[in-house]
Amino acid sequence: MNPVVYAVATMDTKGEELTFVAQCLRDAGVSVKTVDVGTHSAPTVNPDVSREHVLGDTSLPVGDDRGAAVTAMGVALTTWLLVECAAGRVAGVVGIGGSGGTALVTAAMRTLPIGLPKLMVSTMASGNTAPYVDCSDITMMYSVVDVAGLNVVSEKILSNAAHAMAGMVTHNLTTQESRPALGMTMFGVTTPCVTAVRKTLEAKGYDCLVFHATGSGGRAMEQLVDSGLIGGVLDITTTEVADEVVGGVLPAGFDRFEKLLAKGVPLVLSLGAVDMVNFGGIDTVPEQFRDRTLHVHNAQVTLMRTNEEECRNIARWIADKMNQSTSPWSLLIPEGGVSMLDAPGQAFYAPAANAALFDELEHQIRQTDERKIIRLPHQINDPQFAQALVDQFELLCPTVSH
Repeated sequence: MNPVVYAVATMDTKGEELTFVAQCLRDAGVSVKTVDVGTHSAPTVNPDVSREHVLGDTSLPVGDDRGAAVTAMGVALTTWLLVECAAGRVAGVVGIGGSGGTALVTAAMRTLPIGLPKLMVSTMASGNTAPYVDCSDITMMYSVVDVAGLNVVSEKILSNAAHAMAGMVTHNLTTQESRPALGMTMFGVTTPCVTAVRKTLEAKGYDCLVFHATGSGGRAMEQLVDSGLIGGVLDITTTEVADEVVGGVLPAGFDRFEKLLAKGVPLVLSLGAVDMVNFGGIDTVPEQFRDRTLHVHNAQVTLMRTNEEECRNIARWIADKMNQSTSPWSLLIPEGGVSMLDAPGQAFYAPAANAALFDELEHQIRQTDERKIIRLPHQINDPQFAQALVDQFELLCPTVSH
C-alpha cells in the first residue's frame, strides 16, 4: 500500500474534530486514516484504525487512573507506529488534543524518524513545549481555543494544520547527491575549532551537521546516529556533561554517549566547554554557587567555572560511559584550555581544575590500542588542535568514500 497520513486523537472526545482534519486532508488529495487512541468511552465517530487494533495484545489498566491509561496507550501507539513506519506505511502523523492527548501522541511522534512530517495541534503549544518536542522535529500548533467542537476559530486552525501536513507530505525536497554525514557539537566558545574542523571535512566530501551543545542538541545528534542518518561523530563540545553533573540548565541527559557507543560509529571526542556550567540570568544562579567564578555571557545566560572537585566528577561520568564501549574511539585533550574563556588572561583560566579533569580521565578510563586518550599541548581553538581532530577521525574512518 502507498504511505498514508495517520490522523490521531482520543476519538471519545475529539472524534468530530479529527474527522474534520481528515476530510481536509482528503480534499487536498492526501490519503489519510483516522486513529483512535481514546481510553475512556466509545469513539463519537468510527475510526479507520480502532484503539483495540493499536493496543494489539496489550490492554489498558483497570480502574479510574486516567494517567496510567494514557501512559499505556502512549506506549501502545509508539509500538504500533514504529511497526507501521518500518513497513513504509506512514507518510506523516498529525495529532490533535489537550494536555493528555498531547502527551500521548507526541510520545509516539518523538520516536519516529527525523524528517518524517509530524504536526501536533494542542492547547499546550503556547507554553513550554520541551516535554512534548524534546530533540525531535515535531511541529507544534497552538489551538487558540480548546479542541472541543467545531467553530469559526477551531475550523480555521484545524484546516490550517491539515493543509500544512498536506504540504509537507506532497512536496518532497530533492536533495543533492548523498555524502557521508558527520555530527559535530559546538558552543560559542568552541566555534573557531569546530568551524575549522567542519570546513576541512566538507572539503574532503563530508556532509557536516553541527549541533548546538545545549542538552537537546547532543540528544538530537545521538538520535540521528541511532536512526542511521549520521555515520560518524566528532563530539568536540561535551559541555552538556558539566551541566548534567553539576546541575546546570543544559544537561546532557543520563544516557549521553550511549547511542554513539552502541552504534559503533567512528567517534572522536574532546572536552569543549566543560570548564563551564550554564544558568539563566545572574539572579537565577543557585545560592550555593553565588560566591563562585561567574561570567555573564548575556542577560539570559550566566556561566560558572567548574572547580577541581566538579572536574573530577565530570571525568568519572565520562569514564563510566566510555568504559562501556567495545568499538574504537579517541578522546583528544587540549592541555592549553577547553574554551575561549579557558586561556591565559581569561575569566575561566584555571590550570589546576583542568589538571584534575585530565588526570582523572586518564586514571578512570580503561584504554586499549583502539580506545585511547591523546593529550596535546594546544588550546582547543588552536588550528593545530582542529587539524589533530580531523587527522584522528580519518584514522578511525579511513575507508569512507568522498
